[in-house]
Amino acid sequence: MSDKKNTSQDFKFAGERLAKRMAAAGLCSRREAETWITEGRVKVNGKKIITPAFNVSENDAVVVDGKLLQAKEPTRLWLYHKPAGLVTTHKDPEGRKTVFETLPKTLPRVISIGRLDLNSEGLLLLTNDGTLARKLELPATGWIRRYRVRAYGNITPSMLAEMKKGVSVDGINYGSIEAVIDSQKGGNSWLTVGLREGKNREIRKIFEHFGCTVNRLLRLSYGPFQLGSLAKGEVKEVTGKVIKSFVGS
Repeated sequence: MSDKKNTSQDFKFAGERLAKRMAAAGLCSRREAETWITEGRVKVNGKKIITPAFNVSENDAVVVDGKLLQAKEPTRLWLYHKPAGLVTTHKDPEGRKTVFETLPKTLPRVISIGRLDLNSEGLLLLTNDGTLARKLELPATGWIRRYRVRAYGNITPSMLAEMKKGVSVDGINYGSIEAVIDSQKGGNSWLTVGLREGKNREIRKIFEHFGCTVNRLLRLSYGPFQLGSLAKGEVKEVTGKVIKSFVGS
């Protein structure tokens, strides 16, 4: 049997994906990293890389926008009480104020785990680890996201039963939503709503599908993490021990 040496091509299939390495360093999400790569913003060992299908080892020098990518920092996680009126993005083309512009300057560069739209408020998880963000966003975690929702319109038991079975709106299939009416006054109802997917504006779109308008939406929890008494705009770091107990190492 011949002793075949590894070629550079063989080597590049070892290690980890370049986008994953960038995300793990807290530079951006994995999806954003893939976009940056195709835009030609990334070099590995001095060579521009334009395909996300590229693997790197710990010894490879990765440069993004002219800056050397630092070694992965320990994974950190924060709870943040997002006020209404902020967009969950690093740069908004419409010039609206973003979540990340309002965070304490003492925080490192962080990304959000999922999003809350402009008019939504409540618990938003932040992390310096893009790989962790991707992991916790997936429905596969089985984590329920609970919301306090105020909606205007005729909320009926049959409507809530349909939500629980899952509905299709404009060709998009939404999974089961658990909704319980807490109180009703006039045309407004307060409900506690739980879901596992969290697609874009999911709760608002589903209520609109049934002829109701959500006029306040507050996220209370994301899996085991609770908003609790966190004040609007306040940030609280989760200890490494707690992170490990809930999401592993």
